Amino acid sequence: MSAATSAAMDAPANGSNGAADAALGAAVGDAAGGGRARRRAPDKLCAEAVDLARGVAEEAARPGPLGPYLGAVAEGDRLVTHLFASEEPGYRGWRWGVTVTRAARAKHVTIDEVALTPGPDALLAPRWVPWSERLRPGDLRPGDLLPAEFDDPRLEPGYAPPAGEETGEETEEEAREEEAAEPLRGTIAEVAGQLGLGRRRVLSWYGLQEAADRWQEGFGPETPMAHAAPASCVSCGFLVPMAGALRQAFGVCANEFSPADGHVVSLSYGCGAHSEAAESPKPEPPAPPVIDHLGADPL
Repeated sequence: MSAATSAAMDAPANGSNGAADAALGAAVGDAAGGGRARRRAPDKLCAEAVDLARGVAEEAARPGPLGPYLGAVAEGDRLVTHLFASEEPGYRGWRWGVTVTRAARAKHVTIDEVALTPGPDALLAPRWVPWSERLRPGDLRPGDLLPAEFDDPRLEPGYAPPAGEETGEETEEEAREEEAAEPLRGTIAEVAGQLGLGRRRVLSWYGLQEAADRWQEGFGPETPMAHAAPASCVSCGFLVPMAGALRQAFGVCANEFSPADGHVVSLSYGCGAHSEAAESPKPEPPAPPVIDHLGADPL
């Protein structure tokens, strides 16, 4: 706060306002002229009200003790916050802040608010993360619902809507109500259902790529099991082919003794349970008898 501004604020009310107006005009002129920003100086009466702030802070901190005085911060014109260290267990680095103020040209300081606020080294809770970002594979339990967002990049419309039909956000409940209210004779939805294309949304190209990368990481050619395998899954008799665009790179393992049983595997994956891993051992022929009981003894 500049000296001109202080002079304008401290000018008496019962005297001539010429000096105050001149000082205030000088302060405004300094600000308009792009003067160097200065740190706000706390109001003198509000800054001296430490005992008043301490009494209020002790009352707010009860039954716990109040820590030492940490200083004052100017929040605005005739608005000062006094800071006291908190001794509450679990609130390391927190501070009790008591904000005091006074009216213009008044000498009586009053309490504005009291709050427990964190300091620069305060112990804080982790940053809140939305549930959609906290969710991980395997978190879904029986009875839980995980609806896909309308603009989920992994999905795209399963069929083109009729001309003039709005493609805005529509909930599943609204879609069911429309289907129940209007017959589907001759509509795109009816024809798509007859052709097996009745799903409203299908995997997009982004969704296919994301799934392929995830499956490749779990059961792909770079895993330790695949490196030690005698052959790849593409030649295994327990491989169940997939349908669609991913059949050229993936299949489903159906060998109960394989670690990938029931999982989608890359055709380049492999394990020791390959159907053609090795030939079954043949039984060895019996050793010839020591005494020949089948022949005749010489006379």
